Amino acid sequence: FHAIYWPAFLMAAGLEPPKRVFAHGWWTNEGQKISKSLGNVIDPLELIEKYGLDQMRYFMLRDVSFGSDCDFSHAAMIARINSNLANDLGNLAQRSLSMIAKNCGASVPNAGAFTDADKELLDKAYGACDKVRAELDVQAFHKALDVLWELVGDSNRYVDEQAPWALKKTDPARMATVLYVLAETLRVLAILIQPFMPQSMGKLLDQLAVAPEKRDFTELTKEGALIEGVPLPQPSGIFPRFVEE
Repeated sequence: FHAIYWPAFLMAAGLEPPKRVFAHGWWTNEGQKISKSLGNVIDPLELIEKYGLDQMRYFMLRDVSFGSDCDFSHAAMIARINSNLANDLGNLAQRSLSMIAKNCGASVPNAGAFTDADKELLDKAYGACDKVRAELDVQAFHKALDVLWELVGDSNRYVDEQAPWALKKTDPARMATVLYVLAETLRVLAILIQPFMPQSMGKLLDQLAVAPEKRDFTELTKEGALIEGVPLPQPSGIFPRFVEE
């Protein structure tokens, strides 16, 4: 209908037909065709109740190439939640914000001069927006998330290499700079991931004290960076690990 009849109707009315038509792929369940006779119909409300709304949104957008067929499995869902969300992004946010709360007076740290490593991570963060936009323009949602999780991985490696817990004893000023870089990178990540997981990223932006009017893509610049000394709330986990009961 949308590829033949609807364009014909529009042309007959003197209106321009669409240049692109979006078509969804087929879902299977644990490798089987979904049908009432097999009794394997997936209830999305049950999945939301079990795993969480943002977790389900992430799985469907990360595991599926838009327009292609995809297989749903509980094992794949749990793997995404525990690996990508709890371990990668959740742990990055929790340990960064916890160190800030304990060692920087529960406020945005004061940044000193940036090293090459600091600049490299921040440049990647600010440059991610254009890459994400390019993928979203062609509905490659999974590739947009690949870009963002590459930045998450870079951030976790930066934490391990800079070791702010060790700098606390040897160079507190440098520790504060490292934690500022991490907080600013988290701000950028949270804004870019917001369209995919709005509730969870809203909580993360709350913990970074980012005002509601400062949460759109136009703020993804150095000028929109976190302001040193702004008080931060007590951090709390964003993505708990999923444990099957």
